[in-house]
Amino acid sequence: MSDTAKYAQYSTLSPALAVGDDEPDRNLALELVRVTEAAAIAGGHWVGFGDKNKADGAAVDAMRSLLSTVHFNGVVVIGEGEKDEAPMLYNGERVGDGSGPECDVAVDPIDGTRLTALGINNALAVLAVAERGTMFDPSAVFYMEKLVTGPEAADMVDLRLPVKQNLHLIAKAKGKKVNQINVMILDRDRHRPLVQEIRDAGARTRFLMDGDVAGAIAAAREGTDIDALMGIGGTPEGIVAACAIKSLGGVIQGRLWPTSDEEKQKALDAGHDLDRVLSTNDLVTSDNCYFAATGITDGDLLRGVRYHGGKVLTQSIVMRSKSGTIRVVDGEHQAHKWESYARLS
Repeated sequence: MSDTAKYAQYSTLSPALAVGDDEPDRNLALELVRVTEAAAIAGGHWVGFGDKNKADGAAVDAMRSLLSTVHFNGVVVIGEGEKDEAPMLYNGERVGDGSGPECDVAVDPIDGTRLTALGINNALAVLAVAERGTMFDPSAVFYMEKLVTGPEAADMVDLRLPVKQNLHLIAKAKGKKVNQINVMILDRDRHRPLVQEIRDAGARTRFLMDGDVAGAIAAAREGTDIDALMGIGGTPEGIVAACAIKSLGGVIQGRLWPTSDEEKQKALDAGHDLDRVLSTNDLVTSDNCYFAATGITDGDLLRGVRYHGGKVLTQSIVMRSKSGTIRVVDGEHQAHKWESYARLS
């Protein structure tokens, strides 16, 4: 069935039939945007001030506050806690108003805290929600090797193939020359050999200082001039991105990358095969999931928070995989009312 036919069939269902009481419904989308807007506005106050901890703390407080009003019974399965030693939005924390569907929740109040502190592009507030028990449990393995590309090459690439071969497959699928392929990659010393492989294959590199959610989405979304994301990045960010890619099409593939013997043992004790390549559907098994993000600083995906007199302007994106719907939301907020409402003052 084509995407058009799928949507037509979906949209003819009455609300009572389109969703059940036990699964997230389409009205959840705007509620999630309100949450990421709150986190972005709170974190946005700290853009360029050089203190990533204060920025992150403000965004966490705001996201947690607004999450408590959302109509669902959520459990944080990808949170701030263990990796960032945060006291809130930790794995296992209950969020939402306690009514409605049971959901897995993945949060990243600021994807790119250093970007925020330094006023550099591509910082986002992000949130993903799926039906309960459908998000991958990384068992405290905080990093994974990733490959992301759009729908054209989704069925052709394989993380186990040589980099050069994957790049040629992507180029062929997109009808490009290899030297026209742009690959996003985190700017890390560990990626020096990968950068050389990409360049030796004839492709171009585009570096991200921090946070690869925006890069993953750009690699899967049309019109961004980004053809792939490669390299080792956060496992939580990979699961969040998978929720978006469920709506966008394309693919994310990942392989767990423990950074210590302790992490490796945790993964093995949990039954993970560290050689296994995880696909989009492994990272999020539900076909009814949501992704929402609001820009904190300007970037490839969204504009950042802006101020005009007493107004705060935001730009967000929200996606729902069940209908394949993607919406870009421009928000205009009265600063004094918003801060009181969101309990940010």
